[in-house]
Amino acid sequence: MQNHTKGIIYASITAFFWGFLAIALKIAVRKVDPPTIVWFRFVIAFIMLSAWLMYKNRASFRILTKPPLLLIFAAIALSWNYMGYMLGIHRTTPSNAQLFIQTGPLILAMAGIVLFKEKLSRNQVIGFIIALAGFSFFYRDQLSAFFDSRGDYQVGILLTISGAVAWSVYAILQKKLVAFHPVDALNLFLFGFPAIAYLPFVNFDSLLHLHWTWWLLLVFLGMNTFIAYTCVANALKYTEANKVSIILILNPMITFITMGILTELNVSWVEHERFSLITVAGVLLVFAGAILVVRKSKKRIKEKNPLKP
Repeated sequence: MQNHTKGIIYASITAFFWGFLAIALKIAVRKVDPPTIVWFRFVIAFIMLSAWLMYKNRASFRILTKPPLLLIFAAIALSWNYMGYMLGIHRTTPSNAQLFIQTGPLILAMAGIVLFKEKLSRNQVIGFIIALAGFSFFYRDQLSAFFDSRGDYQVGILLTISGAVAWSVYAILQKKLVAFHPVDALNLFLFGFPAIAYLPFVNFDSLLHLHWTWWLLLVFLGMNTFIAYTCVANALKYTEANKVSIILILNPMITFITMGILTELNVSWVEHERFSLITVAGVLLVFAGAILVVRKSKKRIKEKNPLKP
């Protein structure tokens, strides 16, 4: 399998898991406070990765004693990304949080072109334009809700944007680091650092009185962190940042489809969302744009395989 294909598959797995993340977090915050949820996610991810590396590659633990300076900055940025996003979801709705957190992948796409000198073909440029047009339709209802709102809701949006910017810093640094260090070793520090940093803010009493079904939800959130960030790091290793970013910004589609189903079912345990035919048109445009961005041009394939007809 070509590295490009591996990168797209890894990014797609991340987008899939992140598609359900906002909804799960919105439900979890009904019983557990945001700092405790963030801490628990990192702890579960660190335990899962540590167990795997104890069996697979114990040398990876060396990075915990001498982490590169860029890795420390990446861990700080990722720590705030989780908290900003969690606080944003707490004050808004899953779909609105998903809208503004996409600022992160968009910054990453620009960084891929400016910092990493990634070249875009004509079709990719057209794809980005189509995708952005799709998002303008897709998020029309959510943007109107933002501008119609006041106070705590808008604070939540600003917190989400701050988390998105922090994520872009993490992703840019991770893109540099994966060229010199194994992905699992980097993630070991990225999961472990926030688990220690947020420890003073954990409310253990809220965890002690949880029903087992809520524990399952928290474990899912931790597994989501472990799987998604392992995959996104590998995606950044195998393919261009701009392609990773366009795949990642597809994850709100999963959120909106799920929220649409829940809204139709009229469930009481999560806030309902507003949808229209324009929203559906936006979804189709974003998918069409994404396909143009991630598909390899025939010219580049022939350059790599000159003997192939």
